[in-house]
Amino acid sequence: MFLQLNKFMDSNCKVPERVSLNYHLFNKASIPHNLRHLILDLSRAAKYISYAIQTSEAGLSGGTNESGEEQLKLDVLSNTIFEQHLCESDLVCCYSSEEQKEIVAITDDAPYSVVFDPLDGSSLVDANFALGSIIGIFEGKDVIGKTSRDLVSAIYILYGPRTTLVYSSGSGVHEFLLNDVGEFILYRENIGIADDAKNYSPGNVRDILEYKPYRKVLEDWFERKMTIRYSGCMTADVSHIFSKGQGVFTYPTGSKYPEGKLRLVFECGPLSYLMEQAGGASSDGTKAILDIEITDLHQRTPIIIGSRNEVERVCSLLNK
Repeated sequence: MFLQLNKFMDSNCKVPERVSLNYHLFNKASIPHNLRHLILDLSRAAKYISYAIQTSEAGLSGGTNESGEEQLKLDVLSNTIFEQHLCESDLVCCYSSEEQKEIVAITDDAPYSVVFDPLDGSSLVDANFALGSIIGIFEGKDVIGKTSRDLVSAIYILYGPRTTLVYSSGSGVHEFLLNDVGEFILYRENIGIADDAKNYSPGNVRDILEYKPYRKVLEDWFERKMTIRYSGCMTADVSHIFSKGQGVFTYPTGSKYPEGKLRLVFECGPLSYLMEQAGGASSDGTKAILDIEITDLHQRTPIIIGSRNEVERVCSLLNK
């Protein structure tokens, strides 16, 4: 089945039956060519990470990341793969990784800054669960002082039974499937999120006895007979919302993480950008995630993300 795109690379070229990521970026996304090339470089990095997950040893590396979490060899390898592709692109002035403390400078006069979580959910490797990478792209050199609403593109890659890439550059949310010859091919275009949710993914359930408002949220879900879907990998759980076109994911504050556990820059911001592009919403309980000022690379935040009405309902219950 042929897709009807807005323009063509050349008037003599037919729309291909299988639309590649490059073709979609060139013909559908209203973005500069430099941004298109950067997204393609990041997609190539994702292919190597996908292969590494299937073939590499998954033991501990012996180190810890900036958040004090033990690093797996796959964490370090994934970070290195992204770093290599960003350096080779010549389009990135600096990058920031969840695995590293500081911003890393690359090319001073390059147009973009990239933030990423190279391997979300890596603690689930031994259980053979789905993992992910989360990426945000900003214009300019510094992300401090900006908000996630300033992103020019956001991407996540899900490494499951199939490897998929989901991106937005301000014109809808689109999903691509990595095929057997190593090409990302369009799978779903213009993904939408319904206002109401049937599924819920509750993080930090261990704190419901101490955090009474969150207990009310879970009791509300039980009473309404909603369906639980939770894997422990934020990328996989949020991807489930995109796949089903509805749902809600929560990771509020708790006794161990009074400011929230998840990172604004590397996780919550890019996924919230994608969610709003699809018609959903996200909040820290009082404020849209996209409107939170970035004051520190590793700043944490609570998050409620997914179907708009359910996000509002959860925020209301948490603030009673």
